[in-house]
Amino acid sequence: MRTTVTLQDDVTAAVEEFRRREGTGVSEAVNRLVRAGLASRPPRATYRHRSSDLGMRIDVSNIGEVLDLLDEP
Repeated sequence: MRTTVTLQDDVTAAVEEFRRREGTGVSEAVNRLVRAGLASRPPRATYRHRSSDLGMRIDVSNIGEVLDLLDEP
């Protein structure tokens, strides 16, 4: 795929340094650096919903009754 990408100065310097060190062209250097960055991403944390037993037993099938119960002092 051929496309135009605008690189910031620090990224351009890193690509040029990598290209010179590895003896590759710009496209190869960018592809290898992007692949390395993608491979080094840390795994996403697993979301766990925590619940606690409040000791209450409420039938939530009737919203009106639940709201009335919550309004009681």
